Amino acid sequence: MANLFPAATDKTLTDLDWPRVLEALAARCVGEPGRRLARALRLSTDRASLALVQAQGREALEALDRGEPLPIYGLRDVDPALERLKMNAVLAPHELRDLGATLASARTLRRYLGTRRDRMPALVSLCTFDPSLDPVEDELTDSFDHDGLLVDHASPRLRELRQQFREARDRIVGRLEELMRRYQNILSDAFWTEREGRYVLPVRSDAQRFPGIVHTASGSGATLFVEPRALIPLGNRLKVIEAEVRREEEAVYARLSGLLGEKLPSVLAAAEALAVADLRAASARLGRDGRMVYVEVAPTPVLEVRDGRHPLLVLDGIDAVPSDLSAESGRAVVISGPNAGGKTVALKTLGLAALMQRAGLPVACAPGSHIGFFDRVLSDVGDDQSLARNLSTFSAHITNVAAILDAAGPSSLVLLDEIATGTDPREGEALAAAVLDQLCDRRAAVVCTTHYEGLKVLALSDDRFINASVGFDLATMNPTFRVITGVPGSSSALAVARRYGIPAEVIDRAGRFLSREDRDFEQMVGRLNDERRALDLARASAERARAAAEQKQRELEVEVERLRDRSRAVVSKEAESLVAAVRQARDDLRAAQARLRGRAPLDEGELRTLGRTINDVAGRAALGGEFEVNAMALDDVRPAGDLRKGARVYVPRLRLEAEILEVMDDQLRIAAGPLKLTVGAHEV
Repeated sequence: MANLFPAATDKTLTDLDWPRVLEALAARCVGEPGRRLARALRLSTDRASLALVQAQGREALEALDRGEPLPIYGLRDVDPALERLKMNAVLAPHELRDLGATLASARTLRRYLGTRRDRMPALVSLCTFDPSLDPVEDELTDSFDHDGLLVDHASPRLRELRQQFREARDRIVGRLEELMRRYQNILSDAFWTEREGRYVLPVRSDAQRFPGIVHTASGSGATLFVEPRALIPLGNRLKVIEAEVRREEEAVYARLSGLLGEKLPSVLAAAEALAVADLRAASARLGRDGRMVYVEVAPTPVLEVRDGRHPLLVLDGIDAVPSDLSAESGRAVVISGPNAGGKTVALKTLGLAALMQRAGLPVACAPGSHIGFFDRVLSDVGDDQSLARNLSTFSAHITNVAAILDAAGPSSLVLLDEIATGTDPREGEALAAAVLDQLCDRRAAVVCTTHYEGLKVLALSDDRFINASVGFDLATMNPTFRVITGVPGSSSALAVARRYGIPAEVIDRAGRFLSREDRDFEQMVGRLNDERRALDLARASAERARAAAEQKQRELEVEVERLRDRSRAVVSKEAESLVAAVRQARDDLRAAQARLRGRAPLDEGELRTLGRTINDVAGRAALGGEFEVNAMALDDVRPAGDLRKGARVYVPRLRLEAEILEVMDDQLRIAAGPLKLTVGAHEV
């Protein structure tokens, strides 16, 4: 694999499975040009270009989430045709059709972005297609039918020649059918066909002489395919017309190629922009499929990955355990824990996060992560022993470490898997400590995995070193795959050996060979992990309690609002009844007044009836009567805010909300549903 950028060595790209990431990206491209860009993806060289690439990808992902994906489809590989256009060559029909489809895609994408300029400014700046290409695209599209054949109206001359060709052929077919009827006794079958571009009849080889030219025979020799002599002049004329048709078709191809050649710079720009847009759309689909997010570039070389997951595991459908991972300039994270516990996966997750950030791709992590701009990503992961180069595992490892020490500096991310193993443990541990110390002095951000107890202890005494671990559940004898920062991990070699089938008596004997210091250290690490697990359980319980309390509060708020709406509905109904009663009382009083004003004298019974009516209305309007609403205590009334026409206020005395119709000094004219009345400003 060729190294396409200096930010990472070939070994780093291989260590981190970068080609697999690029292949996953290429698989989501629509056209071959986009796939080529994906497989040769380069890392951004500066923050400004990275910000632009990220903005374009983020806009594409947001459009995908809205259900409005970039309309990129039917992209053809037009690069060979464009190279021929540069040499003023006449393009073949399929090349013209492919370029027509490319220009049609460019027009569609331009119109799509034109209606979304405010939401997609970065992609608009990328896809600045030349509108003058539209007539060229129309000409190309109109010149071919759905089957890709040149249509008759591609030129007036072509229409004329093809019409002549059809007429000449029809005359030949008519003569053939006439001859078939005349000579049916000597024909092998009742059909005509073509041989070598000439129209022939199947004549039996034993028949009497048939005037014409034999072009070929059947496999058995029983049938001769003869062009009748009467058709030879017609056939010759048809050949002449056919040649003229081909010449005119070539003239049309030359004319269409010329139209493209005149707009070659714009055509090249459109094809390039479409390929990049295809790549951005593929990045969006990669982000959606891998549940990835775009992360803003942090101002310093730092990695703070929340809920980080290995992207390839996620894309492969594996339920990867998320972990919080970090690295920063001038510090070294020492990850320890059992084999097969996920240490190497954590290293690769961090390395891929840094590379995908530099490439402007989404990262498999949670929002709120911070990823800076690392100038170089250097790694030593895996076994590089080579018989051809006479390198053992340790020699190959040290060769890689020496190269990393030579290249590392500020803004470098260094990933070391099982540092300084494969040799004497005491010397290897000392060498590992010295390498990490040197890398920290050079201000590199370092993450390493190890089983060396000395490195775990070093992180307890030197602030530049940070312990981290992958857990191992002794109850289930399975690794948890979750990375925990701040706590060293136990290698759990005996537990892992027991899990993979080593006999119990061998495990017990191995335990007796451990020194007291080894056992004490393992016990201390075990207690730390137990306490960390207890804290995690307590935190999870507190989170559940908080979530339950928030849910209960939301339910109570909904219930309070429901009761308030119910109360408002009751008050509104009562207010409507009150208004009806007032209207009825008013009507009764008006009727009584009308009868009292009448000229006819009233008898004693009518006077008593009118008296009862007036007393009834007076009783309703009196203090404590039907029209009186129980007032709330004025001490509980809080002053309203700005009192103005149209404002909504609450009237405690009436237990309802109302709208201010008019402000009159210290009084307000209000409306509450159908009820309109005057209240004091202090009452609202």
